[in-house]
Amino acid sequence: MEDGKRAHITVVGWACTTLCLVSYAAAFSHGASLSACTDMMPRHLRAQLHSPSNNYVTVHTNMSFYVPGDKVPVTVRSTRDFMGFLLQARKVSNDEIAGTFIFIPPGSKLLSCFEDGDTVTHSDKSLKRNLSFVWKAPDQPIVFFKFFISVVQSYFVYWAKIESGIVAQRGQN
Repeated sequence: MEDGKRAHITVVGWACTTLCLVSYAAAFSHGASLSACTDMMPRHLRAQLHSPSNNYVTVHTNMSFYVPGDKVPVTVRSTRDFMGFLLQARKVSNDEIAGTFIFIPPGSKLLSCFEDGDTVTHSDKSLKRNLSFVWKAPDQPIVFFKFFISVVQSYFVYWAKIESGIVAQRGQN
């Protein structure tokens, strides 16, 4: 092969790789992708998972009990700034995503993993620290659920599936 053609192919290959990586990185600055729905893991290249016990983020609600259809306030608190997140409510019995978010703060957007609005993610890469949401429990009983959040501090550092305490359906032990 001629040196000119080889150089051209090398440049084109490099350009395609660079464009793919840039578009891949830019996509996450506008929220998690649907590929993160099941395991709540960011798909960043070379991202490093940190131990959930060493995180600086808490997710909680002031309700210990609910009835189907209740609106449940959810609060995310952090002692440090973070850029991205993915928030879901999941059934304790089978880890399925449940309910829908009906209020989300600025800098976030709804994501439909299995049904409309069942997940929330960031919509920009502005720094976040304390966030408030409202989640609507499904109309059918699910007995016990927890909230889970994955938080991305930077493109290379994240914590996955930080969990809240259990919220029980009223009348369940």
